[in-house]
Amino acid sequence: VQLQASGGGLVQAGSSLRISCAASGVNDRDYNMAWFRQAPGKEREFVALISWRPEFKYYIDSVKGRFTISRDNGQNTVYLQMNSLKPDDTAVYYCARDSEAFGRRVKKNSAEYAYWGQGTLVTVSS
Repeated sequence: VQLQASGGGLVQAGSSLRISCAASGVNDRDYNMAWFRQAPGKEREFVALISWRPEFKYYIDSVKGRFTISRDNGQNTVYLQMNSLKPDDTAVYYCARDSEAFGRRVKKNSAEYAYWGQGTLVTVSS
């Protein structure tokens, strides 16, 4: 399984950005997908999850109402639309695929994810 994240960049506070994660595994549509982020000097932080049942999505409080996670199973791609960006959102963003198919639990611990993308840097200037 390979995950390729892209779409990061430098934007001003209040702007929007959409990052993508292209997956190349078998039956990726059967797995929960998540976005994590890691700011300089900080631990990797869970941001959002979309279930293999796409109608279920979960966000941390700090991005709720600003970020939207989605997936296109035909393209094997997961997206994170980020609006009203803040300097505190500055981080390397990583996509991850759950280690078990048809997962029924929101996993926020990075150790529970078997596959990771290489990360894409999002920098929000004030």
